[in-house]
Amino acid sequence: MIIFICSIYPLASAQSDCVSTCGSVNIPYPFGMNNPNCYLGKWFEIECRNATSVAARKPYLKYIDMEVTKIDETYSTVDIMNPIFRWNCYGKTDMPVIDLRGSPFVYSQKYDKFIAFGCNKLAFLQSNGTTVGGCVSICDNNEEVNNNFDFGINGCHGRYCCETSLPLYLSEYNTTHADLKNKSSDECNYALIVSEDWLTSYNNYDMLAIPPIFEVKNRSRKWAIVGSSSSLGSIILLFGLWWSYKVVRKRVIKKRKENFFKQNGGLLLQRKLSSDEVCVDKTILFTLKDLERATNNFNMNRVLGKGGQGTVYKGMLEDGKIVAVKKFKVQGKVEEFINEFVILSQINHRNVVKLLGCCLETEIPLLVYEFIPNGNLFEYLHNQNEDLAMTWDIRLRIATEIAGALFYLHSIASQPIYHRDIKSTNILLDEKNRAKVADFGTSRIVSIEATHLTTMVQGTFGYLDPEYFHTSQFTDKSDVYSFGVVLAEILTGRRPIPVVSSEEAMNLASYFVLSMEENNLFDIIDKRLEKEADKEHIIAVANLAYTCLELNGRKRPTMKEVTLELERIGVPNRKFSTNQNHEGIELSRIEDYQHFGGYSMSNTFSTISSQTFS
Repeated sequence: MIIFICSIYPLASAQSDCVSTCGSVNIPYPFGMNNPNCYLGKWFEIECRNATSVAARKPYLKYIDMEVTKIDETYSTVDIMNPIFRWNCYGKTDMPVIDLRGSPFVYSQKYDKFIAFGCNKLAFLQSNGTTVGGCVSICDNNEEVNNNFDFGINGCHGRYCCETSLPLYLSEYNTTHADLKNKSSDECNYALIVSEDWLTSYNNYDMLAIPPIFEVKNRSRKWAIVGSSSSLGSIILLFGLWWSYKVVRKRVIKKRKENFFKQNGGLLLQRKLSSDEVCVDKTILFTLKDLERATNNFNMNRVLGKGGQGTVYKGMLEDGKIVAVKKFKVQGKVEEFINEFVILSQINHRNVVKLLGCCLETEIPLLVYEFIPNGNLFEYLHNQNEDLAMTWDIRLRIATEIAGALFYLHSIASQPIYHRDIKSTNILLDEKNRAKVADFGTSRIVSIEATHLTTMVQGTFGYLDPEYFHTSQFTDKSDVYSFGVVLAEILTGRRPIPVVSSEEAMNLASYFVLSMEENNLFDIIDKRLEKEADKEHIIAVANLAYTCLELNGRKRPTMKEVTLELERIGVPNRKFSTNQNHEGIELSRIEDYQHFGGYSMSNTFSTISSQTFS
């Protein structure tokens, strides 16, 4: 936009026969076209272009070849379409020449702004080789600027874009930029002079050309001297911009943390923790700064593991305590998360990983658990690991500890909790090789009156209850089924899903059941157990695993019954009366068969009598 001073031409007027419009734009004197008597001079000559139709015509300042979009006599302003400086935008860099020297026009200090778009950039406005202004824009770590912007009605105040005022009588300029973080990027970066009105009315404007304001210089005035040509001035400006960047970034980050804390239910959690409803003395609300310091800014070298739910990092708190920090990929409902967190933070069982606290200052909350140092059960069963020999006694103890933890969660905790993802990788071993049930990322608190219905598939294939695919209903018996798969892993040393793909390959659950039904148990038992384990004990645990893998969930035992049976089996020198010999197990079969996932399994059977669980 060009601004001109009407008082300069108080008595001037155009001839009566001059054309006064081009397309939808009015062309008042001193601007005009076609006839030299219709405009003041060459700088004010308008050329009407693109004459395919009257409505499509567009006026241009002919001498400087810039499109005019509006001429306002009341405010003595002229809107023009201004070219843009682009850096590294889709592989292109545009550095247009902007030079109004010798013309009666200057950019308006009153109506124009210098703005810049980009992430973590210092943008400089230069005129005649001297820096005369600049500003700083910042972004979060993973944000980028593309070819369209939408910063609403609040203007441009440091996030994604920044703005600064112009010096007096600016007629020539170019721009440069610097990267605050000293790293190259292919993202788009822009700088331009634009009308201040455009900043407040803009919405997803295509970044091709932008309307600034031009101003006609008062010919009685001399050119103003703008900027400082001294190096000291540039240094002071640079320091000021850097300081502004620090202040703005700190303010933006603080505001974002506060917003995330509120969005994630921080106020609700604070009320619950301070009320008499819950007894959570040691639950901690960690700050993001605490966890960034603990994990070295979530360094990839600190990653303990990755899964479908998120990533777990090893961290050290200021007091020297080692913790595991979990970053989730998806976020659930806020109130459900807070209620679940309060319940889970009250769990206190020696075989359940302790939830220590959370951080709500990120888009998706972070959970902080106690750190368990000795890996997981899957690694010891399926990989060669000399640190711990998986003897029968150790396997039976670990199985009993897992069962006891699930019994606690189902029956003894303040409100029943279903784990939903029991598998050998979620069974951690502490420094004394005790089992610790971990990863309640998919856990849900369930009411005593009703079970939880869901349409989302949760859990891990190979361990997941087949009934779930038919009913979408997850119950305590679903955890029992998953535990049955873990028992089969402990007995056989086989993976839940075969590594090699084959049409005939079965998952472990179906293979184990089929082997039991065909009296081939000892063909699949881990060879490491043959010499040391009491075969009667193996048979008893196998029978228990078999009942846990019942397709009909109602016919599976509860975790209380499973725990009591494993404790009974683990009694030293306990002998079992059984009709089975060591070469095979005699199974009575029921004729009803169902097909799940391409394999056939008997619908129901139990080799353990009802008296076992009395």
